[in-house]
Amino acid sequence: MITAKRLSQVGEYYFSAKLKEVRQLAASGKSVINMGIGSPDLPPSSSVIDAMVSALSQPGAHQYQSYQGLPELRRAMQSFYHEHFNVALDADAEILPLMGSKEGIVHISLAFLNEGDQVLIPNPGYPTYVSATHLAGGEPVFYDLEQANDWQPDFDALEKSDLSKVKLMWVNYPHMPTGATGSLALFEKLVDFAKRNEILIVNDNPYSFILNDNPISILQVDGAKEVALELNSLSKTFNIPGWRVGMVLGNPQLLDAILKVKSNMDSGMFYALQKGAAAALQSDADWFESQNTIYGQRRDLIFELATALGCTFDRNAVGLFVWAKLQKNVASAESFIDDILYNQHVFITPGTVFGSQGEGYIRFSLCVPEDQIKQAIERIKNRQP
Repeated sequence: MITAKRLSQVGEYYFSAKLKEVRQLAASGKSVINMGIGSPDLPPSSSVIDAMVSALSQPGAHQYQSYQGLPELRRAMQSFYHEHFNVALDADAEILPLMGSKEGIVHISLAFLNEGDQVLIPNPGYPTYVSATHLAGGEPVFYDLEQANDWQPDFDALEKSDLSKVKLMWVNYPHMPTGATGSLALFEKLVDFAKRNEILIVNDNPYSFILNDNPISILQVDGAKEVALELNSLSKTFNIPGWRVGMVLGNPQLLDAILKVKSNMDSGMFYALQKGAAAALQSDADWFESQNTIYGQRRDLIFELATALGCTFDRNAVGLFVWAKLQKNVASAESFIDDILYNQHVFITPGTVFGSQGEGYIRFSLCVPEDQIKQAIERIKNRQP
């Protein structure tokens, strides 16, 4: 049986393949410390779990649910954005719950891209933007992000390029993998750029509350809803990545197009997960502070580990990762991390996973207990030259 042509441009997700190697090492008796994936290892709040468990026995809990989510969940998302971003949203028309934001990336691509439409994708950036573009028949067009420009788009270079076929632009601030924060001034430039060039901007925004004192949304910009959508996720913020709860926010016409795709691909989110997610969105400031205290302590240790590896990094970056620059004499990020994996049994992500601009960089996850980070530091410090 011959597979679809669209798969010829879509490879297996890097972590899906690489973790097979990590599991093989572990199966052979090696104690591998995994610093590759940003999957929160901390538990969700007990009140969130209680809300989910309580919902399991409620009438209708195990039936099909609305494609648009429970009204209670949409209202919780509405309140969350009003409280934390000062963004006003219509809970019935401008909020669409998703089974994780990765689902939203694919749904948005299918909803707006025709064969041959071009998509501006950050380099470095989240690999799923590329895969979703290919699956929808679009053509990725990469725009380079440079450390010297604070990992922000070069608008002069973009304006000089041929944008006639560009339909969609992915942005992601706070940025993954670099931890660049972005700014409202940047979002204003992006909205203006989108209006001039008739491009739909999508800001992927799952890292705003991790080691970041100034959460921002592109929807805070006047007129943003005319040309912009925002994706968000509860996975990292509330330690529920396996629940697969996210949202896309924007004007009703755009969300209606996404709903046409979504309603043909799932049958609604499980009731109890929605109830738990609604409770998570009502978490108070103590929740964010407690999480950031832990992540801050881990980050300090990762800084020590990165220094032991001869790397440099930005101490002011935010989010769930540390993006570190390798020494100039390192030939390849991938060969560097393979050496560390097979000799010190520490798995770190090579920057090239996120695009050609990631060469010369590696990325550490903060989803690793302190004792394991300390073990990794000892392994690196004790390695033979």
